[in-house]
Amino acid sequence: MSKLPSREEIDPKYKWKLEDIYESDDLWEKDFKRVKERLKELQNFRGRINSAENLAGVLKLKDEIGQMADRLFTYARMRRDEDNSRGKYQALADRAMGLSVEVAGSLSFIEPEILALDREKLMGFLKEREDLKVYGHYIDDLLRMKDHILDADKEKMLADAGEMAEAPGDIFRMLDNADIKFPVIKDDEGNELELTKGRYINFMESKNREVRKSAFEALYTTYKGLINTLAATASANVKRDIFYKNQRKFNSSLEKSLFADNVPVKVYENLIDTIHRRLDLMHRYIKIRKKALHLDELHMYDIYVPLVKDYDKKVSYEEARAMVMEGLSPMGKEYVDILKQGFNSGWIDVYENRSKTGGAYSWGCYGTHPYVLLNFQGKLNDVFTIAHEMGHAIHTYYSFSHQPYVYAQYPIILAEVASTCNEAIMINYLLERAKQKEEKMFLLNHFMEQFKGIVYRQVMFAEFEKMTHEMAESGEPLNAEVLNKVYHELNVKYYGRDIVVDEQIDYEWARIPHFYTSFYVYKYATGFSAAIAISEKILKEGSRAVERFKEFLSGGSSDYPLELLKKVGVDLTEPKPVMDALQVFEKLLDEYESLM
Repeated sequence: MSKLPSREEIDPKYKWKLEDIYESDDLWEKDFKRVKERLKELQNFRGRINSAENLAGVLKLKDEIGQMADRLFTYARMRRDEDNSRGKYQALADRAMGLSVEVAGSLSFIEPEILALDREKLMGFLKEREDLKVYGHYIDDLLRMKDHILDADKEKMLADAGEMAEAPGDIFRMLDNADIKFPVIKDDEGNELELTKGRYINFMESKNREVRKSAFEALYTTYKGLINTLAATASANVKRDIFYKNQRKFNSSLEKSLFADNVPVKVYENLIDTIHRRLDLMHRYIKIRKKALHLDELHMYDIYVPLVKDYDKKVSYEEARAMVMEGLSPMGKEYVDILKQGFNSGWIDVYENRSKTGGAYSWGCYGTHPYVLLNFQGKLNDVFTIAHEMGHAIHTYYSFSHQPYVYAQYPIILAEVASTCNEAIMINYLLERAKQKEEKMFLLNHFMEQFKGIVYRQVMFAEFEKMTHEMAESGEPLNAEVLNKVYHELNVKYYGRDIVVDEQIDYEWARIPHFYTSFYVYKYATGFSAAIAISEKILKEGSRAVERFKEFLSGGSSDYPLELLKKVGVDLTEPKPVMDALQVFEKLLDEYESLM
């Protein structure tokens, strides 16, 4: 195995340009001091948000501080991600995180003071000054939250408790990323290799079933050895949610979690119910997998191995870029021009280097262009990763370009829509041009895997979260035995009769980091379903659907997420978008079976 290059050995043309955020670390330091100074100015408004002038002043200052703090945090974390071994940027990231908590605490008096105003008086302020009109939706949303916002002292207390409340997740991440040690197993060639989380998926995709089995058993035996500690951190995380639910006067942790996006609980429940009605499709996919792999017994360690064994197309980064630009041509010239700008203007960090953060993401801060981190390996899957992450980036680009800072960040529930829409359009493009049967089957399987992983698996996670929170809210303790039992039964329900639900999978909940951002994962499934619906409209209707989609991308958080989606004809309060997406899954299953 060749040694990974250092950061310095990577050609600059394949690196992102963080200098577009700060040209030097000295400028970062100046902004850090400036935020500290601006925080002192906030005290001039404490207890004095009693006029249109002061309301405008405090909201403008809040935005200026927020924008600078975001910029500081984004730069520091992305510098750290380039090479996690550099102590300088570890320290910078820690300072930026500490500053963010300080900022949250310093700003915490503003909203309670605004809400203490008489509603009629507050509405009068908005009419009185032109520069307050932009805050109309923000104020409306604040008033919606009035019953759940506490007085200034209590809000300050909750803000100050922010770092402490992150303890369950922090402990989990340290245990899961730093302290946990996995055993040595044999790879395809019989070489002894230490199992790592990064290598695990490669082992699970191995054509050698014994390699898959040994990796699966080694991973989960390791988690089993820590299961009581991990159950304690998971239980503490749920108790944290219940604490905040009680303080904020919500009926359930789920209701509190959805409230910020103005999403009714029925959207979450509809999603689970709709998936339950079409579990037959997931069971059918498992049956196809069992048949394709020629197995008498399908096990949980058999669900990631590629079904098309002999198809492994190599793609250079330059070829991948060209494929993505051509594949996304249905999005129109303006969209493709922005894509091209991203490829040519230092938005993307392409290749893996020593100590670089793994995986892929898109990020950015208001006032600069978006960024994308990749770890490009030259596989066809990397083409989809580029299309996916550039979907996030272009969503950010449109949102930042069309919205003021107060509405520039789109909510997480909408975050996967643009990225998945890109992927769906790319799949369509590649399927139309696939010449070999194996390539077509590979692409179909890739898309089917998305339905399995992003819809069914995430909804199973969502149901697990709902069940465990409800159990804790009713006073039932969440120990390892209880969590294992709930998780096992859900696997049996979701995967069906054609698979052996191995005992080791009972411990999988213990390694899912998303459970520490409670009730987050359902957004993958709703976002994916919305994206499939939108991509179908774009491919059928052309420019008219593209224009509506660009309006959605430009919306940021200027309206509630469900309202923004309605602009592109997607209503998540109804089961239809999820049902429509599952019909696409059904067609994929039909087509794959016809080629077997």
